Amino acid sequence: MSAADIAGILEKSKELDQLRKEQEEVLIEINKMHKKLQTTPEVVEKPGDNSLSKLKNLYVHAKDRSEREVSVSNLLLSQLDALLPSGPSGQPRRRMEGNEQKRKRMKPDSDISRISPAMRSQLEAHASLKGEQVAARVTVTQEDADKDEWFVVKVMHFDKDTREFEVLDEEPGDDEEGGVQRKYKLPMSAIIPFPKRNDPSSAIDFPTGRPVLAVYPGTTALYKATVVNGHRKRKTDDYLLEFDDDEEDGSLPQRTVPFHKVVALPEGHRQ
Repeated sequence: MSAADIAGILEKSKELDQLRKEQEEVLIEINKMHKKLQTTPEVVEKPGDNSLSKLKNLYVHAKDRSEREVSVSNLLLSQLDALLPSGPSGQPRRRMEGNEQKRKRMKPDSDISRISPAMRSQLEAHASLKGEQVAARVTVTQEDADKDEWFVVKVMHFDKDTREFEVLDEEPGDDEEGGVQRKYKLPMSAIIPFPKRNDPSSAIDFPTGRPVLAVYPGTTALYKATVVNGHRKRKTDDYLLEFDDDEEDGSLPQRTVPFHKVVALPEGHRQ
């Protein structure tokens, strides 16, 4: 083990510490914004207010720091693995194998301890969605691979290690699929939680003209739509929306959708 190897490990360790400090600072700012929006939700309706944009930028920064932290952690592990001795054959090797088994059993806890507080909170929030309905991006067929298909599904399980959701499409499939309910394993990026029906404070108040993703009335599918009645008196009021490609007699009909079936339109949405 050379001095250069040690210096490289120490440098990456310092970078990891700095990333965690930055993530802590971002998390504090995010919590401040959450408290502000919870106590004065009407502030987002004021002309020139940039609260939602600021919150979005904070989350983007937190995501970037988390991903960078994972990258640096993996690099550190690789550097350490390369420097560890492989061990001789015979009895000493068997003892090392036993220790390796212990390390494998400890790996999930070690991984969790390395992640940032913001990511840990996000994982806990995802785990709490078990049994709830969420919006999910699902690729049903290869022909639809270039489009974003969003459906209402039920969360069956969230794996904190693989960071994957196991979800159930409760709507029976077509006759050619045997009419059975389908299960999918999806990444975190393919899931959007709905606002809670009994907790309107968790819902975003979308203004008039804002593009959103909403459940089309009478279906379990979500499509891009535009808000028509942005200035609702209460957060529990229904939205009046115009869905894209929903033309009737040369105009777009306005359809009523409950507030808890409307979410923000994902960036880069394809329909």
